[in-house]
Amino acid sequence: MSGTVDDLKLPHHEGTLVERVMAAIRSRIASRALTPGARLPSIRALAQSMRVSKSTVVEAYDRLAAEGTIRSRPGSGFYSGAPLAPLSLAELAPRLDRAIDPLWVSRQSLEAKGDVLKPGCGWLPDDWMPEEEIRRALRGLARTRDVTGLTDYGTPLGLPSLRAFLSRRLAEQGVQAAPDGILLTDSGTQAIDFVCRLLIQLGDAVLVDDPCYFNFLALLRAHQVTVIGVPHTPTGPDLSAFEQALNEHRPRLYITNSGLHNPTGAALSTVTAHRLLKLAEKHGLTVVEDDIFADFETEPAPRLAALDGFERVVRIGSFSKTLSASFRCGYIAARPDWIEKLTDLRIATGFASNRLSEELVLAVLGSSGYRRHLEALKVRLARSMAATIDRLEAFGITPWIVPKAGMLLWCRLPDDLDAADVARHALAEHVVLAPGNVFSPAQSAKSFMRFNVAQCTDERVFGVLDRAMRLAARE
Repeated sequence: MSGTVDDLKLPHHEGTLVERVMAAIRSRIASRALTPGARLPSIRALAQSMRVSKSTVVEAYDRLAAEGTIRSRPGSGFYSGAPLAPLSLAELAPRLDRAIDPLWVSRQSLEAKGDVLKPGCGWLPDDWMPEEEIRRALRGLARTRDVTGLTDYGTPLGLPSLRAFLSRRLAEQGVQAAPDGILLTDSGTQAIDFVCRLLIQLGDAVLVDDPCYFNFLALLRAHQVTVIGVPHTPTGPDLSAFEQALNEHRPRLYITNSGLHNPTGAALSTVTAHRLLKLAEKHGLTVVEDDIFADFETEPAPRLAALDGFERVVRIGSFSKTLSASFRCGYIAARPDWIEKLTDLRIATGFASNRLSEELVLAVLGSSGYRRHLEALKVRLARSMAATIDRLEAFGITPWIVPKAGMLLWCRLPDDLDAADVARHALAEHVVLAPGNVFSPAQSAKSFMRFNVAQCTDERVFGVLDRAMRLAARE
């Protein structure tokens, strides 16, 4: 394409102008439209084509040359210098051949290109997050005079001021956890992993809800334990099935969401919570209460950790859903002797906490702008929930329940359609859906699907869903 700039346009995506110019050139190289040794447009020509300044193109070319993507020839110009990587089918199309297992939705969503719609993922769109508060926190942290905060290791327990902040927040929910009873982690997933390493061994039985968050299943599979599913109801686990599983399998652990349940959106009732804890005490069961969706609630559900006082309940959480998934930070609240052992485990596997992420989290959580963000977010989610239910019901897709809050909607497809088939057809059109059986240990949710209402605001979602359902029905 020597000297040709007509098809090299500034892409429409996030980033500075320099980054977008760089992305356009990298894309041409990756697609083989620009081969090794091909001459790039002159600085003036590219600036005119992309409608940016010449200084922007100069900076983009300099960065690309520094990373080896292009090469400068004095007196001649710039040329593609990157050797072509082997052509990967994954770069040309979604992975339709991947087995639909507990990692299917995560892999398809996390590896998705920019044009892929993700109504099956479990997080908010970028423009729903508190971007301005994050930028303000980053600027404040950059101005800090505490150099050790930018360069030194954090403590094994984590930033003391953030742990004190979390202690006060937990107290508002009736959960009494001293700052020294809280261990900060790199994520909610790492928090569960740490607890599993501490409390279960190879071959143990672990209870989960059926359906449950699919990554519980993936993580427990990695720990090589026996996973036992207990049917979930709109008020919590089916207690008769729960007690039967305790008697038959003698599990060591039960992992659940007590607030807004993933994937159903259900909330634990007070009666179910009390009876569950009595059964746990009787059978020596430890309960891991994953409370990652707490900030979405409009009516707080009972908390097992509040009723139990950390005798046999471990509380975990993180901030990736309402704040940011980019700087990773989660926590574990548990009884003191377990926190002591978990701290040793943290040192053995990660040495220290991520102080920079913890400083950022604290700065955003403590700002008035974050509280306003949450209130606006709850209103926006409620509207999206109502709108999504209306659109889905037009296709005969019915909610299992209408959640009180949050972003997740658990629905039954019409005519016993196989949700996995629907998901595969949708993926071929670059839409990631979440078929029910990835959430079900017993594989009993074939005709169910989880929808993220915040990711369903694009009209294209429903057009693709309609076509995918029709194709699945014909099969």
